[in-house]
Amino acid sequence: MTIIRSTPPGGGAMPDSSAITTLRDISLASAAPAALRAAIQVGLPEHVGDVPVTIDDLAKSLDVDGAILERLLRALRSYGVFHEDAGGIVHTAMSRLLREDDPQRLKYWVLWVTEPWVWELWPDLEDAVRTGRGDFEGKYGDRFFSHLHAQWPDSTEIFNRSQTELSRLTSAAIAETFDLSGVRTFVDVGGGRGYTLSTILEANPHLHGTLVDLPAAVAEPDLRLRPGGALAERSQVLAGDCLVDIPVKGADIYQFKSILEWDDEWTVTALRNAAQAARPGSRVLMITNLVDDSPEIRYATGIDLLFLLNTNGRRHTRKGVTALVERAGLRLESVTPVPPLLHVVEASVPSA
Repeated sequence: MTIIRSTPPGGGAMPDSSAITTLRDISLASAAPAALRAAIQVGLPEHVGDVPVTIDDLAKSLDVDGAILERLLRALRSYGVFHEDAGGIVHTAMSRLLREDDPQRLKYWVLWVTEPWVWELWPDLEDAVRTGRGDFEGKYGDRFFSHLHAQWPDSTEIFNRSQTELSRLTSAAIAETFDLSGVRTFVDVGGGRGYTLSTILEANPHLHGTLVDLPAAVAEPDLRLRPGGALAERSQVLAGDCLVDIPVKGADIYQFKSILEWDDEWTVTALRNAAQAARPGSRVLMITNLVDDSPEIRYATGIDLLFLLNTNGRRHTRKGVTALVERAGLRLESVTPVPPLLHVVEASVPSA
């Protein structure tokens, strides 16, 4: 006797299994970044090398629970992070990016977007949808970066390292995109430790560059910019807050790379401060990933929502960034792609 029906009760169509599977995967997607963070924190990427290693040996060397490590690795392998063959666990292209010594390392970027405060913010998304804005200041009593530097110094260090990681991936392409043959002075505003500025200076031996960022960011600049460094004679490093004032006056170019994604009012303030520091004809460059032109739409939209919650910011659209440039009193000159992910929004300071 057959007891299994070939169709659901009532003769209806079978449910769309692919839609069910995908929705279930998405609803538990938070397990993936949690697993990445745990793997980094216990040191797993550093203990997997070029030779396969068993889970038991990994557990012993890491001093962790072997059964739980196996479960963690099973979850990571489902995303292509690590691989298991007959000899044990080996690296994949993605898991290598979690190693400290990988030239394209993303270890600190992963840690940055999985910091404890990030998990505290995600439940606030409902309120942001209802009210139209994030409310970090209402939750913590201070602006995001002020609170970050004052209350979460370890997270500040992770942020600075994560920005250097991202700069390593994009700085060469940025330097190749710019024609700076007629430029003498270049200011990288909010440039972190100065990796991008150093790359631009190396590509343009005639150029003098200034790095401006908050004190915690410039406390340990790129070695090339420090006294005695390879670029020290053509550079200076200054502490400053672009939301208050930009201390370098009359430069040819002011660059903002991947930082003007705050609250629109802050972005306009920073751009106006650049215009006030500059002279007529100076250029202001915004380097960003335009969300409507992004080849990585899940990354772009995900970070867009995180910006909403920590700074009431956003990933810009082409239309949106144009409006901000105009509000700041600048003249939009061009929007140029920098493959594979970025765009350069070039504006000029008009005559008075």
